[in-house]
This record gives sequence, C-alpha cells and structure tokens, in this order.
Amino acid sequence: MLDTYGNLTFPWTGLTLNAVRFARDLVARPIFNHCMRAYLYGRFLGEQQGLRPGQDYDDELLLLGCVLHDAGLSERGDGDQRFDLDGADLAAGFLAEQGVAPERVEVVWDAIALHLHPQLAARKRPEIALVAAGSGYDLGPDGPALPPGYADRIHAVLPRLHAAAVLHDAIVGQAAAKPQKAPPYTMPGELVRQAAGQRWPTWRELMEAGGWGDYDGYGG
Repeated sequence: MLDTYGNLTFPWTGLTLNAVRFARDLVARPIFNHCMRAYLYGRFLGEQQGLRPGQDYDDELLLLGCVLHDAGLSERGDGDQRFDLDGADLAAGFLAEQGVAPERVEVVWDAIALHLHPQLAARKRPEIALVAAGSGYDLGPDGPALPPGYADRIHAVLPRLHAAAVLHDAIVGQAAAKPQKAPPYTMPGELVRQAAGQRWPTWRELMEAGGWGDYDGYGG
C-alpha cells in the first residue's frame, strides 16, 4: 500500500496504516483523496508557520484527523447529527478499538468536530488547527502559494475526481433523508438551502417559535 503514494510523505505507523485502510473502505474515493490531500496541505501550512512535524505537533494525530475528518459522509457514519459530529464519533470509536489513549482520541474528535469552523480550530492545538486549515485549503487554496509543481505531484497520486461536487452532493443527500443533519445557519444547512431554494426563518421567527414570548409587546 505504501507504494501507492509514490514520493508523497506521510507518517506511516501501524495505526495510521489501519486508519487509511479504514477510511479508504468507508468513503467514496473522491472524498478519501480529499482527506489524504488535507494532510499534505495541513503539513505545508504548518511549515509556513514554522511548525515542525514530530516536534511542534504530533504528526500521527494530524494524519488521523485528516484522513478521518469526513467519515460522517459514509453510509456507516450517517447518523442523526451533522456529518462533522457523526464523523467525529465514528472516528473516536474506531481509534478506541485500536487501543488509542483517550486523550489522543479526544484530539482527533476535536479536530474533526471543528473542521468546519477554522477560526475556532485555529485557537486550538496545531493538530486541530491544521486539520481545518488543510481540508479548507484543498477546496479553496486561500493562503500561502504552494511550491511550483507540488499540487501537480499530489494530484497525480491523489486525483481530485470532482471532490467539491461530490462532497456537496453527499452532504445534501444525507440531509434530504434526515433534515436534522442540516440545521439552519450551519454549513450543511446552507448547502441544503441553496439546493432547495428554501428561505431561512428570521431570528424573530425562530425566537417566537420558542414560546417564551420575548417579542410580545416589544416595540424595538
């Protein structure tokens, strides 16, 4: 399996190999490739900040967080929560079965649960911040420019396969069957709103539906 990735560098251990196999069998290939690229871009972005793998952050945890960050977009990971939370729970269960210490499992859970919130993730430890940064960079490379030819080398091994479109359809498809997976004002909710052309409830409508009567007689 290691030969599959050519001269791309990953922190291979028994655990990361098992996680890569698990993710590869779990999600569609475009999503799996996106997850693997997220690690490479996360490590690159860390280097731009002066962060050294194995010294300033745990490289194994970074790969685990990246390769498992979209586990919720699989059939097995399709629970009743938003896909980021479902994926975090599935990843945590897998890592616990692998004998990973709870404090390390928690880092991966946080990285996956926060990967749609890069500003929050950036306040956390590097493994968490770089999962969000790397996964975001793969979909919209906003930030430091990659070295010449680096993206081409990555795409030769991990082709894009319409990644952004496949991710969109997976998120919207899950929510079509389980609307609670895409609550209003979340990223999944916004994708569903765009796809369906629906209108968000206003703040006042949401609050009045709560039944506390905060707008009764309010003149503001």
